[in-house]
Amino acid sequence: QVQLVESGGGLVQAGGSLRLSCVASGLPFSSYAMGWFRQAPGKEREFVAAISWSFGRTYYADSVKGRFTISRDNAKNTVYLQMNSLKAEDTAVYYCAAKSGTPARAYVEYDYWGQGTQVTVSS
Repeated sequence: QVQLVESGGGLVQAGGSLRLSCVASGLPFSSYAMGWFRQAPGKEREFVAAISWSFGRTYYADSVKGRFTISRDNAKNTVYLQMNSLKAEDTAVYYCAAKSGTPARAYVEYDYWGQGTQVTVSS
């Protein structure tokens, strides 16, 4: 079955950096668009970044543009989210997700989800 397993979350001070990883199995990874979403307590799940399966086209939420970078290594079935200049408002559970076809910003369009990894930014 399809599995997406995130790692790399943790506690970091404001201004610091973290790199999240998501390893996929059970699907043709190189044919799937990948996305990162986050959900803070009491808030809706929101789009963070996405990357296409071909040409590595990237898309970002305005709130993270210039600070976060999404990338993928198809040989390792892994997608990454490099997070720099972290802010307290970045605190959330971060999820990776996979969808066939082109990337999307709406979480309902994604087919598969990981279990999430907690990112906490202290101010």
